[in-house]
Amino acid sequence: MTAPIDIIAIGNALVDVIAEAPRAFLDERGIAHGSMRLISAAEAETLYAAMPAGEAISGGSAANTVTGMAALGARPAFVGRVADDQLGQIFRHDIRAAGVEYATPPSTEGNPTGRCLIVVTPDGERTMNTYLGACQELSEADLDADAVAAAQILYLEGYLWDPPAPRAAMQKAIAVARAQGRKVAFTLSDVFCVEGHRDDFKMLLEQHVDLVFGNEHEVCSLYQTSDINAAMAELARHACTTVVTRSSAGAVVIANGQHHAVPGEHVARVVDSTGAGDMFAGGFMAGLIEGRSLTDCARIGCITAAEVISHYGARPKADLKALVKAKLG
Repeated sequence: MTAPIDIIAIGNALVDVIAEAPRAFLDERGIAHGSMRLISAAEAETLYAAMPAGEAISGGSAANTVTGMAALGARPAFVGRVADDQLGQIFRHDIRAAGVEYATPPSTEGNPTGRCLIVVTPDGERTMNTYLGACQELSEADLDADAVAAAQILYLEGYLWDPPAPRAAMQKAIAVARAQGRKVAFTLSDVFCVEGHRDDFKMLLEQHVDLVFGNEHEVCSLYQTSDINAAMAELARHACTTVVTRSSAGAVVIANGQHHAVPGEHVARVVDSTGAGDMFAGGFMAGLIEGRSLTDCARIGCITAAEVISHYGARPKADLKALVKAKLG
């Protein structure tokens, strides 16, 4: 990788296929509205064939985050595996065109490129059906230790913690970053990730993570409580900086015993909530790299999240720099 870079992210390299459908489309197939689930290659083919016409856009949680950071002027890099197929070519082209450094070699055999089939219902909620495919083949050999050591922030995606090989790659990256005194940031990603890896995630927060992102549902699930204030208090004990997103209510940042509450940005119409948390994290970390206050970082996160939910797709379509400048200067 070409130095210098501000942040290096490790996550799922996916292509999002997004289509509108009524709630009945999900109900008829027994798919829980607003859920995120992993599916097999066979189910991915069947569901894709049944979905209305949609749009294919490069995605993946951490990949979305660093794309947002690039749009805000940061210098990010991404590590994630695709296959040497059509969707893999789409992903590689899109993320590089967005200004993100991406050097992970594609797989020439094994599983095809992962994809997330996203059904957006009229209320703007997204239901995500993910076939991971080649994502799960990421390994320690794909890491550039020098790049990890040089980046200010190592950002890890909770979605990728499940497969053993990518988990080992992230553990190696954590060791490299910590040895160099770099910050480690982590996103809880989804309630199902938390439920599957609660003990591991708690260990990460207690021992390795400087900055953690999670929404209210994920944070409550982590500590198995319905009391968000109690959950945030527990989370604040384990990570240096805790960021809890609260949908339209904005976000709360907890650091050094201080709470910083930031209201959400007004959105005339929520079109597609896909990527809101990803873009919030990107805005927040871009602000950190610029040396802004935690309150301003959270405001930037809210601004960028509001932009992405105003249209289809998890990547920004407006000039994020201009939006932030207009509101914060």
